[in-house]
Amino acid sequence: MLIEIRGVGFVNKGAELMLHAILEKIKSRFPKAKFVMAPSLNVSPYEKRAELSLYQKVTYEKLGLDLGDFFVSLVPKKRRKMYGLVRQKEVDIVLDAAGFAHGDQWGVKNTKKLFKFSQKLKRNNTKLILLPQAFGPFEKREIKETMKELLRNCDLVFAREEVSFNYLTSFTSQKNIFNMPDFTNLVKAKEVEEFDFEKNDFCIIPNYKMVSKSWINSSDNNYIKLISESINYLREKGKNPFILVHEGKKDFALAEEISKKVGGINIFKEEDPLKVKGIINQSHGVIGSRFHSLVSSLSQATPALGTSWSHKYQMLFKDYDFEEGILTLDSSVDDIRRKIDILIDEKLKKELVLKLENKSKHLKELSNQMWEKVFKEIENKA
Repeated sequence: MLIEIRGVGFVNKGAELMLHAILEKIKSRFPKAKFVMAPSLNVSPYEKRAELSLYQKVTYEKLGLDLGDFFVSLVPKKRRKMYGLVRQKEVDIVLDAAGFAHGDQWGVKNTKKLFKFSQKLKRNNTKLILLPQAFGPFEKREIKETMKELLRNCDLVFAREEVSFNYLTSFTSQKNIFNMPDFTNLVKAKEVEEFDFEKNDFCIIPNYKMVSKSWINSSDNNYIKLISESINYLREKGKNPFILVHEGKKDFALAEEISKKVGGINIFKEEDPLKVKGIINQSHGVIGSRFHSLVSSLSQATPALGTSWSHKYQMLFKDYDFEEGILTLDSSVDDIRRKIDILIDEKLKKELVLKLENKSKHLKELSNQMWEKVFKEIENKA
C-alpha cells in the first residue's frame, strides 16, 4: 500500500504536525504502508523527507505535462525502488491535508490544480481523500464550479468546522462530505525539559498574515498594537511572556518587530513540531495567531486567546465553547485586559480549563471517528 501525502511541509509547524499525525495514525492500523511526498525545495526538502523514510514522487510539470514522471518511467522499476522513486500511477491513496487552500481568498488556481490532479487519479483508480480542512466562501462562480467538479472526484471529504461544511453542501448533495475537527488534536506533545518555563511562562505566537492587507482589511499597526498591549499587561500581572515562532522568516521578522515595540522579549524557534506542542502545553497560557498553535493549546486545555483573519478561527473557538476567546484588531484596551484575565485569574482559569478538557475529549472522539472512515476507504482499496 503506497500512500501519498499532500498539502504538508516542514516550514509551517502546523503543516508538519499534520504530517506526523497522518503517519502516526495510518501506521497504527497499516504498519506495512509506505508513504510518499512530492519534493519542494523550500517546503519539504529531501533531508526532512528522508528523516521520516518517505519515498520520493518524481514530478516536474511544464506546459501542462509532467516531464518528471515521464523521464522516471524510463528507469526500470527495480532501479526506482532502489532509489525510493515513485511514479504517480503507483500510488494507491492520496491524502490531502492542505489545511486551507480553497475559497475566494485564494483565487481559483489551487482548486484548478487539485481538480486536474484528481482527474489523473481517477484514470489511475487512485483514491483521493481530503482530510479535515477549511473551505470557502465560494461566491465567485469559477471557483465554485471548479470545486463542485473536484468534489465529484473525491472519495471522502472532511470539512473541519460547520461553516466550511455548509459552504460545500450549499452547492452539492454528495453523501461523502463530513464535518470533523482538526485531527492534530490526537498528536501527543513531547515534554521539553531544557526550556526555562519560569522565565518564559506565557506564549505569544504571531502570524504575518495579520499585518498583511491582502489577508485582512486593517492598518498594519493594529495587530502589533494589540499584541504589544497584551504583552505589557501580562508583564504588569507578573507573567513572563515570550514569542514562539510557528512558521518561517516572515513570522520571525514580525516577532522582532513586536520585540522592538515592547522593549525586548525572548523569541524562540523550535524545529520539532512535537516540541512546539510541548512548549505550548507547558505554558501558563497562549495568545496565538496561527491556527494549529491554537488547536494545540485548546486541545491540551491550555487557556488561549486567538486573533483571526478567517472564519476558521471563530469556528475553532466555537467548537471549544469559548467564542469570547477571539481578540479582534479593534479590541479596546479594557477588552484585551478582561480577556487576558480569564486566562490568568485563578478561579476563571480553573473554570475554563475544565471546559476545555471536556470539549477536547469530545473532539478527539470525533477525530477517531474520522480516521475510522479513512481506514475503511483504505481497506476497500486494499
